[in-house]
Amino acid sequence: MILDTIQNAQRYLILNPGFTAAFAFLARPDLAELPVGRYEIDGDRVYALVQRQGGRKPDAGKLEAHKNYIDIQVVLGGVDTMGWRPTPACAGIAMPYNAEKDVMLFTDQPTAWVAVGPGEFAIFFPEDAHLPMISDGELHKVVLKVRV
Repeated sequence: MILDTIQNAQRYLILNPGFTAAFAFLARPDLAELPVGRYEIDGDRVYALVQRQGGRKPDAGKLEAHKNYIDIQVVLGGVDTMGWRPTPACAGIAMPYNAEKDVMLFTDQPTAWVAVGPGEFAIFFPEDAHLPMISDGELHKVVLKVRV
């Protein structure tokens, strides 16, 4: 897992060939005005999901992990307190891996929490189970999906 600010995004471009296109999308001048939905950036290799919705309580969600995509979760509005636990340390399977949706869910509790505010992002790799959307208020986010 990586936690940083958008100003430092250039440091991470070498980690995956899709990161260049993903972070370029975040530089769009109209990013904050984009309607909720999916935005193709590089076919199914890189795409963005713009979200606006109320947060949830920690016990209302489950840790999730992906095998084929890296999540870059960028907060535009609100504060998303995201839970984290190493995927290999997750033992309680709430939902087995769904290849079509590239997600598995766990009943385990996060071992760490990070508050991600506007202009900040968290990168979750397949080895990072995560529990996002934890907030008392409205969240405005962009989740970039980058193929491993």
